Amino acid sequence: MIGIVDFQVAFPKSRITAQQMHESSGRPVADILAWTHCTEIPVFTEDEPAWELVAEVARAVLDRSRVTPDRIGQVVYAGSGEWDYPGWSPAAKVSAELGITGAHCFEVVNFCTAAATALHLATDAIAAGRIEYALILCGDQASRGVDYTDPESVSLFNTGDCAVAVLVGGQDVRFEFLRAKTVTDPSWADFYVGEHEDGRVVTRRRGRQLNLPKVYLDTFTALTHDILAAGGIGIADVRYLLVNQTDRRMHERLLDILGMPAERSVFNYDRFGHMGCGDAFIGLTDLLTGNHLDPGDLILLATSGIGFSWGVTQLRFH
Repeated sequence: MIGIVDFQVAFPKSRITAQQMHESSGRPVADILAWTHCTEIPVFTEDEPAWELVAEVARAVLDRSRVTPDRIGQVVYAGSGEWDYPGWSPAAKVSAELGITGAHCFEVVNFCTAAATALHLATDAIAAGRIEYALILCGDQASRGVDYTDPESVSLFNTGDCAVAVLVGGQDVRFEFLRAKTVTDPSWADFYVGEHEDGRVVTRRRGRQLNLPKVYLDTFTALTHDILAAGGIGIADVRYLLVNQTDRRMHERLLDILGMPAERSVFNYDRFGHMGCGDAFIGLTDLLTGNHLDPGDLILLATSGIGFSWGVTQLRFH
């Protein structure tokens, strides 16, 4: 059995508020709240490096699991590539802080599905016998890429930041990794593009291609059915479906298409906004702290990232 041994999520101290977004962009607060669903969102600032908070939660996970640094064979830092510094390896930096000296440290950029991608890589490496444990880290500064002065970028105003550490191994597994499927539609490669502006990179949406929501829903639906068929199960056998907290309306529509009631998912839009790779692990945390899981429960993680990639990962709770 291979899967998630333990994990932890933490949030930066700073917040950006809907009122501040309004003052910068000129968009009415009501318009902004229609996308953010919350009045403030956690963000990293220059005074709080993301890697430091990531190292803090990673150390807590290793201590709690009693896994020593020498047993970690792979450290993967996953996200959008908006690290604390350009041309720099946050995976190596956090490993040095934790005393991990014998692992392969690298980054995976697949945007908001990068953590799921890293989980696939880690479980493959463990199953092949190449490593004993892997550490997946998430600590984007994705909010830096949002231009709050641009009223047309309001659909990105829900972007926030968090720190995540996930220990993957083959012993004392809490969430068994069963299977996953990920696909990219490259025709959307230029829909979201970073642009250099005033010494930083901001993300712009190019055009208003109205069929993206349909592609989004159709792709997630197809991947979900593929995963269910591979396991010989139906949607009724899935206890929870967790979806990236990007667009509440599409989240609700996906559940409706799949025939799943809202109570079999997690909605935390009103608390955080979209925390990138962290969304799935925030949802898992909510299920654990709320005692909503029973041994044997099946969980699907539906993640997506600009580029445009979609993935569905199936886990079993132990």
